[in-house]
Amino acid sequence: MKKLFLSLSLLAVLVAGVLTVRAADAPAAPAAPAAPAAPPDRSDRERIEDLEAYMNNGARGGNTNAPSKIAGPGPGHNGFMMICAALVLFMTLPGLALFYGGLVRKKNILSVLAQCLGIAGLVTILWYLVGYSLVFASGSPYLGSLKFAFLKGVDSMPNTDYAGWVSQNVFAMYQMMFAIITPALIIGAIAERMKFSAILLFVTLWMFVVYFPLAHMVWGVDGLMNGVWNGDAKIKAIDFAGGTVVHMSSGWSALILCIILGKRLGFGKESMQPHSMVMCMIGTGMLWVGWYGFNAGSAVAADGVAANAFMTTTLAAAVAAFVWAMAEYIFRGKPSILGFCSGAVAGLVVITPAAGFVDATGAMIIGVAAGIIPFFAVLKLKAWFGYDDALDTFGVHAVGGTLGALMTGFLATSSVNSNLTDANTYAKANGLFQLVGNGLWMEQVKAIGITLVLAVVGTAVIAYIVKAVTGLRVSEEVETTGLDVAEHGEEGYHG
Repeated sequence: MKKLFLSLSLLAVLVAGVLTVRAADAPAAPAAPAAPAAPPDRSDRERIEDLEAYMNNGARGGNTNAPSKIAGPGPGHNGFMMICAALVLFMTLPGLALFYGGLVRKKNILSVLAQCLGIAGLVTILWYLVGYSLVFASGSPYLGSLKFAFLKGVDSMPNTDYAGWVSQNVFAMYQMMFAIITPALIIGAIAERMKFSAILLFVTLWMFVVYFPLAHMVWGVDGLMNGVWNGDAKIKAIDFAGGTVVHMSSGWSALILCIILGKRLGFGKESMQPHSMVMCMIGTGMLWVGWYGFNAGSAVAADGVAANAFMTTTLAAAVAAFVWAMAEYIFRGKPSILGFCSGAVAGLVVITPAAGFVDATGAMIIGVAAGIIPFFAVLKLKAWFGYDDALDTFGVHAVGGTLGALMTGFLATSSVNSNLTDANTYAKANGLFQLVGNGLWMEQVKAIGITLVLAVVGTAVIAYIVKAVTGLRVSEEVETTGLDVAEHGEEGYHG
């Protein structure tokens, strides 16, 4: 019995030893994963650099191991740009609508309002579909790509190709307002006689043929004529807020379209006076106020460049309004409200491409030129050549836009905008007219030439296509009775 007990005890010890050895040889169970280490915080120096970049509208810090605490848009710059976008829309609705509406005869007032509203809706749809992408996505020197079609990826984070602190969706909406007002300017030349359906078809085609390519060439990050931001630009021209893109394109297109369309019935034989100069004056004031969003907002930040554009816009507009009216005083004997209004708009047009590139004295020179040269274009050119530019779109916007683009080449100075020093090899001199010898004005001439050819040829082709598809003009009966009732079933005034 004792032997049995001893044998079982030894067996138990042996089994226990074997199990212990096998357990020791077995692989260890995997350890629980360690908690991920918290990303390192930015140093005080890096955080101060972030704040300085925000305040100065500079580039963010690039430490990828310690991300910026303000990686999204900057609230001040973003808020500024949302206000500017609203101001630019205010230029069209109701500013331009009332300015043009007051200048037509009362039987056609609603047609102008409907055209402005219709263009606003149509261009918004095109901008959403492909317009923004064709202008501001990188692609070729002549046109963007479909990267942002249907505004895909256009969210609240900045697109650093254009702005470090402004949401891309805000930037896209701001630029959409430019796309809306540009074709709306054209209707001033063809007022009181073109079909509403023809206008919508014309604008649709014109946006694709003229506006989208031109805007990309001038403002796109890889655009052919973007002399400020594209170091590889073949033409190093500068256009701060749209002398070529907005005013030259619309003004020269307006001239070609009104010639193809033909004169209004009774033009030169019967009075076609504006029906409400009060309305025109109100519209002018709205345009002037909205233009601060147009020009100052083109800095795409609430910074020193925007402040300079605000000042130069004010000076040029006020001086041009005064000079135009005084020119009327001299040559016609009376300064008219229409003269003051036309001069103010001309000053705003001519300063547009230069607003963020010239100083106060440059703005004063531009104001004087804007009050004299477009005045003579309106006073003399129509009489010499006999075209019916109903509301002087060509005289103010084409002549003024071309003048502004050229004068920008003479007056731009890097003391106002340091981007010229960094990116445009021609614009390194400071002071008036010192840039002439550096060649910037020649780059401006090249941009003017391309804009003129694209607008003139593109408009001519589109106009004849529309004429073949829908016809351009309303009937003589409709033109005689007025477009309001025939085209829109309403009257602007009763009793």
